[in-house]
Amino acid sequence: MVHQTIPTKITKASKASNKISPMHAPRFLSHRPRWIGLFVAAIVGTLSACSVAPVLHAPEPASPSVQAPAPAEIASTLPAAPLPAPIMREQSRWVPVPWSELPGLNTDAINEAWPAWLQSCQRPGPTWKALCPEIAQLANAPVEQQRRWIRDNLQPYRVESHEQRPSGLLTGYYEPALVGSRRAQGDFKVPLYAPPAQLGQRKPWYTRQEIDTLPAARAALRGKELLYLADPVDAMVLHIQGSGLVNVTEPDGKKRWVRMAYAATNDQPYISIGRWLLDRKLITDASWPGIKAWIDRNPSRVNELLWQNPRVVFFREEALPVGTTPPGPKGAQGVPLTAERSIAVDRRSIPYGTPVWMKSTGPQTHLDRLVLAQDTGTAIVGAVRADYYAGSGPAAGELAGRLKQPLQMWALWPR
Repeated sequence: MVHQTIPTKITKASKASNKISPMHAPRFLSHRPRWIGLFVAAIVGTLSACSVAPVLHAPEPASPSVQAPAPAEIASTLPAAPLPAPIMREQSRWVPVPWSELPGLNTDAINEAWPAWLQSCQRPGPTWKALCPEIAQLANAPVEQQRRWIRDNLQPYRVESHEQRPSGLLTGYYEPALVGSRRAQGDFKVPLYAPPAQLGQRKPWYTRQEIDTLPAARAALRGKELLYLADPVDAMVLHIQGSGLVNVTEPDGKKRWVRMAYAATNDQPYISIGRWLLDRKLITDASWPGIKAWIDRNPSRVNELLWQNPRVVFFREEALPVGTTPPGPKGAQGVPLTAERSIAVDRRSIPYGTPVWMKSTGPQTHLDRLVLAQDTGTAIVGAVRADYYAGSGPAAGELAGRLKQPLQMWALWPR
């Protein structure tokens, strides 16, 4: 999922950081070239059954004279072993640490991360392929059994920069949920386009302003309209996040959700409209409420504002199952993202499919939890850098919009 993120806050309803990358390439989502009725939180990415059974360690029964440990105190059943050597990656340095260094390890509901792990096992790298059958067998196991398996089979590594800096930045992204139309009618006049046939013949392609004003650009996009939205700001939000859900009314009168998934961009640079407003001292608050308040006061300048960001995303429509909760958008790993358990990373620092322990504390949000590296983004660059996939809808937009806070990460790697 391709997406771009700028920390903002969402207050209006309509699916992680300057980014507009796919939730598979361009983050986002996926950041991810990162929703997936809502508005942008920031304007400025099933398991096959396996037959190999894992070796599971059941807890020893407590002696009548000895009190059994509380579940949160259950440690690895394996004796402590010497720590391995550090691992050097292109963008990071992994330093082995004892499990006791990971904050919240004994209290996180890691079973909530297991669905994301199972998704990664649909496209495992060579390092994880041998362990995926065991991960599958543990899908419905008690959380303490899952926690014990992690301790027994994996080694935690603190992720640092090559300059040994262990701290970085966490931002968030989400998938908007909007309302659209199959035809240009009433208020629905803002098109979402599929890639034009001539896209590869001109690099970069036309800017956002040129698409809106030049006859040649409009002619190249004729017939490429997928859906129509009622608000150009909604369309901008969708371009920033890189993917989104749209509730459409079909010709038979039935409503259903479809996903506008990232397909391509016009290869123009991403420019934050919030930064443009700040630089001109038009606002002092670059959060979404601040930007939206300026738009409400200056409706005649909406196009001027939106044209400051020349990048446009082209989409492809993904059909969604009828009558079920839509799965998350696909991240750069090629698997659906899981709300609050998937992150976008710099793959030069952390490979896709890696389970990661993260710690991040901000004014309103504290996160000590297990997540999976499943997406990327153009602004997600560096050793300790992640974009947190918050999910779809208004609440996810609120969460994504307030995330811009310190981050520490530990990669969990097979012994």
